[in-house]
Amino acid sequence: MYSASLRRGQVADYSEDCVWRTPRCQLVESFVRWRFYAKLSPFRACLTGFMLPLSPSLLTTLAAALLYAAATLYQGTRLATGAKADKRLLVTLGVFAVLAHGASLLTHLLTPIGLGLDFFSASSLIAAAVIALTLLACSRIPVENLLVLLFPLGAITVLLAQFAPTGTVQIIDEEPGILAHILLSILAYGMFTIAVFQALLLLVQDHQLKNKHPSGLIRNFPPLQTMESLLFGFLWAGWTLLSLSLISGWLFVENLFAQHLVHKTLLACLAWVVFSVLLWGRNRLGWRGHKAIRWTLAGFCLLMLAYFGSKLVREYILHI
Repeated sequence: MYSASLRRGQVADYSEDCVWRTPRCQLVESFVRWRFYAKLSPFRACLTGFMLPLSPSLLTTLAAALLYAAATLYQGTRLATGAKADKRLLVTLGVFAVLAHGASLLTHLLTPIGLGLDFFSASSLIAAAVIALTLLACSRIPVENLLVLLFPLGAITVLLAQFAPTGTVQIIDEEPGILAHILLSILAYGMFTIAVFQALLLLVQDHQLKNKHPSGLIRNFPPLQTMESLLFGFLWAGWTLLSLSLISGWLFVENLFAQHLVHKTLLACLAWVVFSVLLWGRNRLGWRGHKAIRWTLAGFCLLMLAYFGSKLVREYILHI
């Protein structure tokens, strides 16, 4: 009985002591915490400046960029020494990079209300399509040397899509006709992009062979005639896809000559005419070499202005 009363008294004394000490304890604790955060705040501010924006696509974006960089470094090192890169290893790295690239793109493109195609996401999508088409073509034709230019393009565009500020994002409804038009347009841009890189490599190869100073890179290229045949093969494929894209746009887009589409439509039609003349000149007049390269670059510039030029102006200048 006595011990129980003693324990109750001790508990009461302890409770009173805690009540009496609580404000002072809280004051001391607040002061210590304030001093701690005051010392920590410059460090936290420093870290914040270097923190990466968190998003679901961050890991896949960095994985794609690192894989592209690794593949570029490997292939570039091999070509610089005059040795051929292991095609199987190169394609494997490329496939994993494209898969990571595609996973990153899904988070940028798919929105609850439709397909969001801002400037940098569209650039990243076309780059991924170009690389995927080239990797598929590697199994049939000798185009793996194009990858030394395309892999850096993939790394740059996937990083820009992740970290660059977005402009006015255009949301596209998922009507089958519109989506078919977009898909055909992307494939056409992709095929012409491959053709332009092929034309640039052909130009470098022709220049070095004429000056009789072929580098290690050029020594691993197919013969000049094969490179030229590949160029026109890509041009024919791109012209066919561009024709289908224009036809699908005429069928499914409500008004191709609306104010926000008229520049894109006219420039795309001019590009189609330029490539048509080039292919006609190849078949009828035997155009080749520098003339074919100049026409290819002219048509490609018109096509890029049609899409990326108008898109850049609308999203980052006019904000419409």
